[in-house]
Amino acid sequence: MKLPIKLILCITVCLGLGFLSGYYAGSADTEWYRTLTKPSFQPPPWLFGPVWTVLYVMIGVSVALIWDDKAASSGQRSTALMLFLFQFVLNLIWSPVFFKMHALTGALVIIVNLIFMIVLTMRAFGKINKTAQYLLLPYLCWVCFATVLNGAIVYLN
Repeated sequence: MKLPIKLILCITVCLGLGFLSGYYAGSADTEWYRTLTKPSFQPPPWLFGPVWTVLYVMIGVSVALIWDDKAASSGQRSTALMLFLFQFVLNLIWSPVFFKMHALTGALVIIVNLIFMIVLTMRAFGKINKTAQYLLLPYLCWVCFATVLNGAIVYLN
């Protein structure tokens, strides 16, 4: 399979699964969420969709580059892709835990582990393809911000 096909496939899967996770979890525009005390640095709800769309595209490109890299050993690629899958599952379960189950502390535990797994994924990706590693940096930064936001909501509520 050629790189353009891998790019389309990875971007589509990342966007699709991200959308499904958000759709299943519900939106921030619910009575429950509106009643929560939120910190002053809470971004407006409309910002999350566009940010996650851009991030999922970058994540999809990153994983496609790793999948396509023929110079890396199959063991290196397999390890990197398994780390990616594990962190992506954590990413996808955060929204349902937070918004659907209303488990603020559980979501915080998930997102802290997600940061750790993103860092491990970035290290593994960096051994194979530096561009793939750097494409995950905005994702890591956004998840760090989301972790602070999640922690503040836990604290305030």
